[in-house]
Amino acid sequence: MMWGMGADLSDPDLSDYRARGVMRRLAKMLRPWRWQTIGAIALLVAQTGCLLAGPALVGYGIDAGLRADDAASLNLAAVLFLGVSLIGLVLGRATIRVVSSIGEQFLCHLRIRVFKHLMSLGLDFFERERTGRLVSRLTSDIDALQELVQMGLVMFVQNALLFVGALIIIFILSWQMALCVLVLVPPVVIATRWFRRASQEAYLEVRERIGANLTTLQEGLAGVRVVQAFGRERSFTRRFRETNEAQFDANLKTVVISTRYFPFVEFCGVIGVAMVIGIGGIFVDSGLIEIGVVAAFVLYLNNLFEPVQQLGQLYNTLQAAAAALHKLFSLLDTPASIASRSDAIDLPKSGTLCVENVSFGYGEGADVLHDVSIEISPGERIALVGPTGAGKSTLAKLLVRFYDPREGVVSFGGVDLRDTTVASLRERIVVVPQEAHLFAGTIRENIRVGKPEATDEEIEGSLDALGIRERLSALGAGHGPSGLDLEVRERGSRLSAGERQLVSLARAALADPPVLVLDEATSNLDPGTESEVERALEVLTKNRTVIVVAHRLSTAERADRVAVVDDGRIVELGTHSDLAAASGRYASLWLRWTFDHSSAAPAS
Repeated sequence: MMWGMGADLSDPDLSDYRARGVMRRLAKMLRPWRWQTIGAIALLVAQTGCLLAGPALVGYGIDAGLRADDAASLNLAAVLFLGVSLIGLVLGRATIRVVSSIGEQFLCHLRIRVFKHLMSLGLDFFERERTGRLVSRLTSDIDALQELVQMGLVMFVQNALLFVGALIIIFILSWQMALCVLVLVPPVVIATRWFRRASQEAYLEVRERIGANLTTLQEGLAGVRVVQAFGRERSFTRRFRETNEAQFDANLKTVVISTRYFPFVEFCGVIGVAMVIGIGGIFVDSGLIEIGVVAAFVLYLNNLFEPVQQLGQLYNTLQAAAAALHKLFSLLDTPASIASRSDAIDLPKSGTLCVENVSFGYGEGADVLHDVSIEISPGERIALVGPTGAGKSTLAKLLVRFYDPREGVVSFGGVDLRDTTVASLRERIVVVPQEAHLFAGTIRENIRVGKPEATDEEIEGSLDALGIRERLSALGAGHGPSGLDLEVRERGSRLSAGERQLVSLARAALADPPVLVLDEATSNLDPGTESEVERALEVLTKNRTVIVVAHRLSTAERADRVAVVDDGRIVELGTHSDLAAASGRYASLWLRWTFDHSSAAPAS
């Protein structure tokens, strides 16, 4: 798969071509801050000029001041050295502030952009991607970039300018001595190329190990109740230890690579200084250069080899950031499987929901629905029944366009759902899942998810319509904020399953859609709240088109029509009484269900 076209997020390969592509794309994303960037570069160039002027002033002070016994020249050199040092300090602080500001603004923009894109992706993406890996995109990967933008980028550009500037100046001072010293450059270049390749692979592996470790952590925390219920703490701790040790090994590999490279570069710098002193002494004796030039040469040599070492260290940061950007850009390039076309139209406010010759399968797998056709009239209540795995929930997902069919058409009011805007589709057709999901916040905020612009009066009106305002208003009484202002905590853990479902129904009522898809909203409730939810459901579904994925046949009994789904096909369709009277699949299911429930009923 080509990079930039929704590459696999676990792809460990970051070739030079891809790395250059990452940098080019980063430059494009920084365009909104181009003037600030140009200003920062100007500040960096000026600061580097101040740093490079220092050794030249030292050389001048030695030759024109000390050797010539000229106090005025020595004082001038000292004052100028102090002046450029202070100017360099001021410019350095200004540069760091400007670059850090640009970087933090960019990261803030990038976080929002990645999260917004994640929210636009289809369910198929989240079914194949691990949550921990996605979390690492917005945590560890952004952290890697933050390290770069805070100081790394300034140091990288500055050291590159210092290296080039020092190289030019030593040739100006003495090209003969410069050529002698530059014999050390090829070994350093070869070592740097090796380090670049080795650290590139190592840091990509580190990013992958971090993602795997976060996945294990997320799964353990999310399923802690199951882990403790079955006494599996040791096995899950062992799993985390394995992924944690894999991350440790990957990090240790980067340390081993660094211990081979940096001491070598430092040793080359020491040899270079020794060569300058030895060769410089010979050149001074022969009258080719002054002793101040030798002193300046030693200082510039430090500006030649130290930037190489600094660039090597910064390359770790740059490589980690490039690997993180590669992952983030791959995520941003993942196309949304469900998206509005450029010529999309709004869905009609009412109409017949029609499934025509639809076949569908998940990913590259075989079809799980085969040539399904059904028409659901406005205001009709239809129940989808059948054995587990028959395709009921899959058909419901196609009706709300969580997926698009491989073959056939799903339409509403005569308009193909693929030709409509996603926003209008979500307004017309709303899903109430079997398990209500609540977000951290108040009950009022969770209800407002159904209609973000709703007023408090509209929210209370929807609760009154369902007959549940009194119940929700009484929650949390006597313990701080209560009623609709009660904090439900993460995933609604402060409320019971029935209370969470009531909030979910209020959310759907506030959205006021013409079509509701219900995944048997009362199947997992206790008897105490089930009747209350049932009453609210009766009000909510009145005068609407309703599709119910029925896990209990008592729900199908109350429907206008029943569709029996088996092996990915609708094998029977009709009213409950007609199908129960016939000798088909539904009649068998109904007989078995009534027998099981009559056997379970207590004897009078």
